[in-house]
Amino acid sequence: MMIKNNLQQIKRIQAGFSLIEVMVAIAIGMLITAALFTLFVNVNRTNTEMEKSNSQIENGRFAIQLIQNDLIHAGYWGGYIPKYDNLSYDTAAPDDYPSAIPDPCLAFVSWNAAYKNNLIGLPVQAYSTAPSTCASVVTNQKSNTDMLVIRHAANCIAGTSATAGDCEAYNANKLYFQSSLCKTEDQNTYILATSGFSLHKKDCATTADLRKFVSSIYYVRDYTKTVGDGIPTLMRSSFDYAAGSLAHQAPQALIDGIEGFHIEYGIDRIGSTGIDIISDATAANQYTAAIKWADSSTMASAVNRGDGIPDGLYVPCGSTSGCTAAAHANVSVAQLTHAVAARIYVLARNTTETTGYTDTKTYQLGSVTLGPFNDHFKRHLFSTTVRFVNISGRREVP
Repeated sequence: MMIKNNLQQIKRIQAGFSLIEVMVAIAIGMLITAALFTLFVNVNRTNTEMEKSNSQIENGRFAIQLIQNDLIHAGYWGGYIPKYDNLSYDTAAPDDYPSAIPDPCLAFVSWNAAYKNNLIGLPVQAYSTAPSTCASVVTNQKSNTDMLVIRHAANCIAGTSATAGDCEAYNANKLYFQSSLCKTEDQNTYILATSGFSLHKKDCATTADLRKFVSSIYYVRDYTKTVGDGIPTLMRSSFDYAAGSLAHQAPQALIDGIEGFHIEYGIDRIGSTGIDIISDATAANQYTAAIKWADSSTMASAVNRGDGIPDGLYVPCGSTSGCTAAAHANVSVAQLTHAVAARIYVLARNTTETTGYTDTKTYQLGSVTLGPFNDHFKRHLFSTTVRFVNISGRREVP
């Protein structure tokens, strides 16, 4: 009897789990696995979205910073100051103010003295649509985005070592800017050429510095690598020598995911006494006349010159003729001559879609409204105001 009881007890010990217990354990295990899988998917999705968001913010900020840094140098011409901005030139009416908006892509062989003067006087230009002459440079421009042109002299001297790096050696095929510091020469002249530099430094014996001419065109292309890939990209074309000619070169891709790009000008048109120096009815009160001092004995305030501060609304540009037919203003050559600041708008977009998200928002880029796009890309709008340091600084009233 004792042996029988022991055998029964051993059988019970070795019996293991019942089928119901196994099924319950499997069900619990599957729930735990499902929960862990869901957690993994959610964490992975969150990390992916954070990565896309970080990339979008980085691209937007980089685009703003890149353009801002270039705009800060706009209008830098070494020691040269145009007569209409030079408060020490008060003996006669200036004769060097721009006469027309220059074609940014005009063939170099067609550059004459008047065209060069316009380039120097209007170092920043924006277009809602690229001029036809820029067709080989500004390709596949995305609709509702601007084209921006920025010009200045290099901030280092050709063939010397600058604080920010080595400046490339002089190349007779490239374009350079030279201005005079010699008191026996006309200090209101400059040379923009590839050779024939004859101006001097203060000692009137040493050849004046040569600075490479810099011109950059920024725009947004509707693809990044392959036509039709749908990833908008910020592009830049630089003026340089290649293939036997001086011209704006093929554009280079800078930043993916830049979908919106808009520029508006801040115009310095109100003089120290409240006169509109562009449109005042009295010719002597306009900037095209000789300097008119509020007090000629102290020469402390020029009535018909700006003060370096934007006045009124920031003004957008319009058609290929260069800032006409704008939404709420008509920007003339005179207004562009007095542009001292710009407001930059950049709309950055993710390069890949987000499942379950639809962008129904609108984005206000100054006078331009974009959206709703009703697609699955997330976007973020960036903007900043940039002062043209070299232009506005000449006009500051002490």
